[in-house]
Amino acid sequence: MTAIRAIVTDIEGTTSSISFVKDVLFPYARKRLPAFVETHVDTPEVQHWLHEAAKEAGLVEAGRQEVIEMLLRWIDEDRKSTALKALQGMIWKDGYEGGEYRAHVYPEVAARLRAWRGDGLRLYVYSSGSVAAQKLFFQYSEAGDLTPLFAGYFDTETGPKRERASYEKIAQAIGELPEHLLFLSDIVEELDAAKGAGFRTAWLLRAPLQAPAEPRHPAHADFDTISP
Repeated sequence: MTAIRAIVTDIEGTTSSISFVKDVLFPYARKRLPAFVETHVDTPEVQHWLHEAAKEAGLVEAGRQEVIEMLLRWIDEDRKSTALKALQGMIWKDGYEGGEYRAHVYPEVAARLRAWRGDGLRLYVYSSGSVAAQKLFFQYSEAGDLTPLFAGYFDTETGPKRERASYEKIAQAIGELPEHLLFLSDIVEELDAAKGAGFRTAWLLRAPLQAPAEPRHPAHADFDTISP
């Protein structure tokens, strides 16, 4: 079997619980987004992403309150909008730095990531959250600062996670043939796309989830059963 040289991992449901994002991060950003936009509206980066959000929604002319209400609705819908994710990441930064929460990681994840890195594997993240948010997530994790373990990060600016072309771009950016790359995710459609691009795959089915009788991808209850 072709040797794995790098691992690309998803976050939600893979390294970390979905509930942390849904029950902690999303409400934190939702509560603070209106005031954040009002107080940072003159910041070039915030202006850029507000403009991108309006453009994504097809709004030619939109007042600030209209855009704020749209963004709140997108949070409720868990819309995979690059603009929304960028703005959320800026808000989450304050919470992480203020010590209001630490990012959840499953018990075995940190040790397994360190072991893989120690074996010479390069580690990458591919998540719908912005690259800035991903870095904050692993910097302020319950297991300590894990960012030194990662060689790079990818978000939806690379492309949608359920499209084969996104994984082709990632392989090119990493500089490895796809067959030397292993993608970890809990979402089978993402794994399908990665496999279509030539990646090896590992399907995380955290308890109480059960693998189907004939899974389309190698199924694992946790990182400890994955052997790159």
